Amino acid sequence: MSKIPSALLFALLPGASIATPAVPRASGDPLTLVNAARSQIGVTLTYDPAYQRLAYPNGDVPIERGVCTDVVVRAYRQLGVDLQVRVHQDLKKAWGAYPHQSRWQLKAPDRNIDHRRVPNLATFFARQGAAVPGLDVKTYLPGDVVTWNLPQGMTHIGIVSDKVSRRGIPLIIHNIGAGAREDDILFAYSITGHYRWHPNKARRQSEQGGSP
Repeated sequence: MSKIPSALLFALLPGASIATPAVPRASGDPLTLVNAARSQIGVTLTYDPAYQRLAYPNGDVPIERGVCTDVVVRAYRQLGVDLQVRVHQDLKKAWGAYPHQSRWQLKAPDRNIDHRRVPNLATFFARQGAAVPGLDVKTYLPGDVVTWNLPQGMTHIGIVSDKVSRRGIPLIIHNIGAGAREDDILFAYSITGHYRWHPNKARRQSEQGGSP
């Protein structure tokens, strides 16, 4: 979770885009996740990657600041899913399956920061069988999670909106350096992952005898 240099930040921020409602393509938890992410716009106002000791479970930094991963973590928490706990537990179970960048200097799971790192969230979603193949724009549904590589080796994550740009491209709810925003950036950077994970919906369907 690297700090974004000021000059790069302004280069990464997209220009204003006019959004129109997309044709509804998801219901239930996916749209709840979108709305939970959107509720952070105007509330989370800055990007702050500083390491902090957090409560556990449901630990968070002050809502007015955070990083890209915090948008995702906070949105899932409104669905009753705590990624801080989920990622920490999975890391303890499968430490070797997760990336361990040398700059992190980790020898064991750290519940203060592990869920706030894009590579860890991407690994967690993949391990849940949530990866979605293909890059066709039609495969990106509201509530999906996308990861990217940014310039200077940085990584990024955001949630697909239920609104689209004038070009018909789904918008992304994210924090790329100026707080939570809803922007036309889906294909602006190199996509490294696409995930669709709605555990509450899958559990209900399983209880009803259906498939996720």
